[in-house]
Amino acid sequence: MGHEFVRLLEVLWTRGREVPYAPVSASQLRVLYTLDRDEGINLRTLGELLGSAPSSVSRLCDRLEALGFVRRLPSQVSRRELELHLTGHGRTYLQELRNRRDASLLEMIEGMTPAAARSLLVGLTGFRDALGETGCAPGLRPADDARSA
Repeated sequence: MGHEFVRLLEVLWTRGREVPYAPVSASQLRVLYTLDRDEGINLRTLGELLGSAPSSVSRLCDRLEALGFVRRLPSQVSRRELELHLTGHGRTYLQELRNRRDASLLEMIEGMTPAAARSLLVGLTGFRDALGETGCAPGLRPADDARSA
């Protein structure tokens, strides 16, 4: 049953990203979500959060900067570091993505019988409770909270 649950979640997640042209990869989307949550972090910290090499993170940010989603600014703390920030365009992209995902999920829930919707609520509540207080699986940070669903 667990595998089927995961497959269904993947279908829902992918459906929310479906647009005629999706300008960012899954890795780039993780960067955007991380910067939305941890505004102003540097490349080293971003790499640690993503579990990625500094060169890979730098290339991801280069691409996002070229798209106008991210900008690098001098650090307030150290002249040797740059802070990473989402641009208005980057924030708009994330909000539109969240809106599409919300609409897709609501459409599916509205198509369910009341009993099925209640069962889903009970199941998702149990899922959340299994994650514990952080709302995150053991060993992970609460990175993609409800705002990023």
